[in-house]
Amino acid sequence: MNSNNIQYVSNEQGKTVAVIVPIEVWREIESEKETAYLLKSPKMKQRLLEAKNRQDGITLEEVCEKLGI
Repeated sequence: MNSNNIQYVSNEQGKTVAVIVPIEVWREIESEKETAYLLKSPKMKQRLLEAKNRQDGITLEEVCEKLGI
């Protein structure tokens, strides 16, 4: 994450009340939050680890072809 592009918004008293971040940073934050949520469930954690370690499968192009898209 590149914190150089983060902007802080302050009110009249100088208190920071908001933050503006580039969309790429926001998407990374959202992805990390989603992953943390999924990992709270032992069953979902097991499924994610199995999927991560899976060596078989087909390419995205093959999936699209099979789905006709």
